[in-house]
Amino acid sequence: MSDIDAVLFANEVFYRAFADCDVAAMDGLWAVAAPVCCIHPGWEAIYRREDVMASWRAILTGNAPPDIRCIAHRVHYYGDAAFVVCYEAIGDEYLIATNFFIREEGRWKMAHHQAGPTRAVIEDETDDSAPSIN
Repeated sequence: MSDIDAVLFANEVFYRAFADCDVAAMDGLWAVAAPVCCIHPGWEAIYRREDVMASWRAILTGNAPPDIRCIAHRVHYYGDAAFVVCYEAIGDEYLIATNFFIREEGRWKMAHHQAGPTRAVIEDETDDSAPSIN
């Protein structure tokens, strides 16, 4: 598996854990040794791993975790670091997200996630090219 494929796989693990409300899978994806940060839409930045995981436990075990899908992803890779810019489809709404990964003990681990509003118009969710901006 190429590094780009491995990063895309890690990104898919993130969205699968999110969609399945799998706290253990989410915990296993995040970096342990490297610094981490997570910025959920409308939230303050969360910096400590323990606090990041507490935020995910709250979201994934809450009353209505979102039905989320990753679409139109683009990987940017350099050495032991990579980031994926993608769109998160939640019902009829879309967010834009950046997921940053580092290679930790030979595996791609998430070190940063940030999602927020976008003005993008998603015309075809099956197309992995960048959506148009109004």
